[in-house]
Amino acid sequence: MKVLGVSGSPIKNSNTDRAVKALLDATGLETEFVKLSDLTIEPCRACLGCVKTNICVIEDDGTPLAQKAKDCDAIVIAGYTPYSTLDSRTKAFIERMYQLRHRNSLMAGKLGAAVMTSAVPHNAPGAPPVCDMGIQAITHYMHEEGITFVGAVKITGNVPCMKCGFGDTCKKSGVTMIYGPDATVDSVGIKTFEKQSLSFESAEALGKEIARRLTQSSVEG
Repeated sequence: MKVLGVSGSPIKNSNTDRAVKALLDATGLETEFVKLSDLTIEPCRACLGCVKTNICVIEDDGTPLAQKAKDCDAIVIAGYTPYSTLDSRTKAFIERMYQLRHRNSLMAGKLGAAVMTSAVPHNAPGAPPVCDMGIQAITHYMHEEGITFVGAVKITGNVPCMKCGFGDTCKKSGVTMIYGPDATVDSVGIKTFEKQSLSFESAEALGKEIARRLTQSSVEG
């Protein structure tokens, strides 16, 4: 049994990456972690060149990664939410998984989970449910492909303005937009996955639940 974790975060050793790795470690199974920013993946061209073979005609890293997904027993897809929606790398990866759909439904019957990082706190008053919208993009894909969705991990991340050097002076600063007019880079502070106990515990619990279901399915099968 193997669990594949795919992170769309481009930040080196990001909160998203570490959450996926914590989840994978908690399974106690064979796992593989893939960071999309290390790869070249073009969006789907909608050419239908994969209908007969279940293999995309685009010669980049998206095709072998989709084949890894086909061979795994469970997949964890992780992303973040620029402009209140799922990031483009993760979306491109999901689009390219379309090659596995035709005639054979090659992802059906697998387990799936999502990890989502949002700079907007999950229950911020008056803010849109940004993290939930990112998770929905992943869950809808999984439901359409017959993947059993096990659960999601939500992480509060950091708006880029925290590190750009102008977070306290820029008229368009996300620091004040999210946390209020009196907020500063220092008062908000850097959010880390490990210090968010509910997120950390959720990642570990979700990894264990995936392992439990896979093991149970193996015994029953």
